[in-house]
Amino acid sequence: MRIIAKSTLREFWLKHADCEQALKSWYRETDKSEWQHPNDIKIEYPSASILASNRIVFNIKGNSYRLIVKINYTYQMVWIRFIGTHAEYDRIDATTI
Repeated sequence: MRIIAKSTLREFWLKHADCEQALKSWYRETDKSEWQHPNDIKIEYPSASILASNRIVFNIKGNSYRLIVKINYTYQMVWIRFIGTHAEYDRIDATTI
């Protein structure tokens, strides 16, 4: 999978250093993945939430943070749409971000 953009994750872990290793691990694992549909993700990440419009919510660092991505399975692309705390996540609409 090609991930757009790692800089978004980097900026976040510079502000929240406790999640740096978890985000780096997620990035490495996702980069090597070849997901074809949401069920492939659920095999690797059982706690991930599958939303409409090919959006996936990942729990980061024991559910301390939330990462929302949008995936194009055909082109093997992952766009980071949101990374934030639970409180920040609660203030957005994950299906449209």
